Amino acid sequence: MDIIVYSKPQCVQCTATVKALKTKGIEHKVIDLTQDDSAMNTIQSMGYRQAPVVVIGSRHWSGFRPDMISRIR
Repeated sequence: MDIIVYSKPQCVQCTATVKALKTKGIEHKVIDLTQDDSAMNTIQSMGYRQAPVVVIGSRHWSGFRPDMISRIR
């Protein structure tokens, strides 16, 4: 199961999301939206306008969501 966190620098919710995933030992990939125009376009086409955006297969959400993180695995 690939987990991708689309993030931005200096984003408190992004940092909290990545920290929560690391704390739970959940492997994930972080993509910096400010460095990847294609990723930014993908996220915007999904209807998101804020970071972080977490994508797990067909599931996805925006913001720091400990409730959703706790459902992983």
